Amino acid sequence: MLDGMMRGVIDAPLDSGGRWLARRGASANAVTLAGLALGLLSAGLVAAGWTGFLVAVLLLASRLADGLDGAVARARGKSDFGGYLDITCDFAFYGAVPMAFVILDPAANGAAGAFLLASFYLNGASFLGYAILAAKRGMETTSRGEKSLYFTAGLLEGTETILFFLAIVLWPAVFVPAAWVFGALCIVTATARVMLAARTFRQE
Repeated sequence: MLDGMMRGVIDAPLDSGGRWLARRGASANAVTLAGLALGLLSAGLVAAGWTGFLVAVLLLASRLADGLDGAVARARGKSDFGGYLDITCDFAFYGAVPMAFVILDPAANGAAGAFLLASFYLNGASFLGYAILAAKRGMETTSRGEKSLYFTAGLLEGTETILFFLAIVLWPAVFVPAAWVFGALCIVTATARVMLAARTFRQE
């Protein structure tokens, strides 16, 4: 829901940073993998019992790299594999953080964490399925920035997910209720996307 608004705020500085990295030889794929490494490190620290400011900084650094990889790609030339690697690493990161809380305390966090991961799975399937059919029909959009995949708007998008992750790593005691609420909203988002697909892709 907030991604479209955030694009107007972050696109210019990200593009500037991407050009700076490109001039120094950085590749978009390397930045993508660096972002994944930082994200997995933040999740690993959570699983080991570390939460708070340090984990939040690593998480934000991971998402900064996730924004910069596209800017580097625009500066050096985009590739289909780069877009594929980016979305794969994003999903790995999104799954790692809830899993870290489950590992941290399976008894307390297991049910809520499993529900949250299931809702991510459903939401991801609705998103990727829509993108596949949109590509088949030659549909394009730049409302969420220049992307390799067709990005549909939704109640919960990347910005909301990052804010949610920041909240649970800064205040881990809220994980269980927050996971149930966020998971439910993910299901609402996926349901709305399925309904949009039914209208958009229904056979004539």
